[in-house]
Amino acid sequence: MRGLIVSTLVAAALVAAAPAYGQRASLADRVASLEQQAAANQGNMDLLNQLTQLRGEVQALRSQLEELQQQNEQLRSTSRAQYLDIDGRLNRLESGAGGAGATLPDPPQASTDAPAGNAGGVLPAPPPRNAPAARAAAPADERAAYESAFEALRGGRYADAANLFQDFLGQYPDGAYAANALYWLGESYYATQNYELAQQQFQALIGRFPDSDKAPGALLKLGLSQYGLRDLDAAEATLADVGKRYPGTDAARTADDRLRAIQLSRLR
Repeated sequence: MRGLIVSTLVAAALVAAAPAYGQRASLADRVASLEQQAAANQGNMDLLNQLTQLRGEVQALRSQLEELQQQNEQLRSTSRAQYLDIDGRLNRLESGAGGAGATLPDPPQASTDAPAGNAGGVLPAPPPRNAPAARAAAPADERAAYESAFEALRGGRYADAANLFQDFLGQYPDGAYAANALYWLGESYYATQNYELAQQQFQALIGRFPDSDKAPGALLKLGLSQYGLRDLDAAEATLADVGKRYPGTDAARTADDRLRAIQLSRLR
């Protein structure tokens, strides 16, 4: 009888202890879960802090890039204005002008004067289009149309300049400024890296006005356009031809420098 009572008491104690043990196990699980959540929250905070820092760095870099782009544009505008100003002075000095005969500045690409005619050629023999006197004698409406297109180019409005030079050549295909217009039309395309169209204009100038004072520069820019198109063999041949056809000119010296640079780059 005594043994039965002891067994009953032990069983009751075990039954009473089971819920307490289960409760302790449940509390441990909950603590572990809370610790995991806390760790996850801390990781999220670290990621958020890193993201915020990266956003700040990107914003700073964007500001620096915008500042550099603005500085670059200012430098380009200044360089373009200085270039055109110097070329204008040289043009006036070469023509002995400075007064009424002065025209818009066009970079003197060669020191040769255009001949008085081209008898026997396929095209009609043009007057010396690029001589200062011939340009000064051009009709006022032709000169105004050319100056309008050139002003757009001078201001960096390359698309407008291209349209205006195209309109000019449509109205005055054999005018006193035709060769110059072809050259600057090619330049307006070259400046925007449209090398295919630039190449076409320079080729047209060389074909139609081989004796123009713009022909050496056009041949140089033809080679550079070919280089822009990554046609290195054609570019080398064209640049070498500049020195052969127009020796001693600024265009020939520039072509020689570019030719050497291309040849060196191909050896690397």
